[in-house]
Amino acid sequence: MSTFQRLAALLLFAQLLVAAPAGKDCTGTISSLDDVDDAVECTTVNINAFTVPAGETFNLDLADGTTVTMNGDVTFGTKNWDGPLFEVRDSITFNGNGHTFNGRWPRHQWRLTKPDPMMKIKISGTFTNVKVLNSPARVYSVSNPRHSSCPNSPSITHNSNQDDCLAINKGTNIVFQQTAAQEATGSISSDAIVSGIVVANNVVTTKSARSSDPHQDQGFSNRCLRLQFTYSGNTATGLRQFGVLIDQSYPDTLGTPGTGVTISDINFVGSTNSFTVNSGADRVAVNCGAGACTGTWDWSALEVSGGVAGPITNFNGIENFSQ
Repeated sequence: MSTFQRLAALLLFAQLLVAAPAGKDCTGTISSLDDVDDAVECTTVNINAFTVPAGETFNLDLADGTTVTMNGDVTFGTKNWDGPLFEVRDSITFNGNGHTFNGRWPRHQWRLTKPDPMMKIKISGTFTNVKVLNSPARVYSVSNPRHSSCPNSPSITHNSNQDDCLAINKGTNIVFQQTAAQEATGSISSDAIVSGIVVANNVVTTKSARSSDPHQDQGFSNRCLRLQFTYSGNTATGLRQFGVLIDQSYPDTLGTPGTGVTISDINFVGSTNSFTVNSGADRVAVNCGAGACTGTWDWSALEVSGGVAGPITNFNGIENFSQ
């Protein structure tokens, strides 16, 4: 990374608007990690099939306006390390063309340290038509740092293998839609502004062979955030603990809630969100610190069946919904 790019990154971290350096009008082709440095200088980047060596990140630090197209599958080597396996940043258009990032999860099952998350997406743009297979732990961490109004802060996580399909750590105006996942769609961070988030038309199914970790197996969860979320047209089945969990006691579940962060505008609107929980699971649980959940939340497009009614603590602003 050039001195200018390092300076730009520092200024962006300090919340000043700094444009990324202009890319060259050329086409870069990536068939191995050795090709990346030259390819990212171009505003058109093609990714061919290849294997990323174990312990290395496939890191795309792209110029603004770059278009990336996958022309083959990308597979990752396996070892004990923190990851991520893939990282991409800046204002770009990324078309997976239906190709796959394969994290080879079975080879990570018994490792003490797993790459987490597998995919770190830090862009202002679009990331579409991508398949992610065999994630070692959390699948996606999504942020839009160019439009975030707070500094980066470490995530407070308490996750087991392959826990969250999506973790939105910070950012604004993010759309997550038309995915099929086998675990929760969640949002985990602290001291961060997360707003203008739309989660739409996703299908979540929970595999029955999953462990009974108390911090997984909820359909849609938000913890410890200043946030504004809209859910529309999502489907979740086989949920073993919660249909919807909003909890300010993280990393505990339904423990003593904190009050340092305000949660507002959690809405289930538009097309029906249909969730099914297993016997004994809570349909909806809301655990707010005193005065820390505010506003009126419209849940008119939420249907949760099965299980039992869960607790709602320190908040009475949910409208158009009963369990």
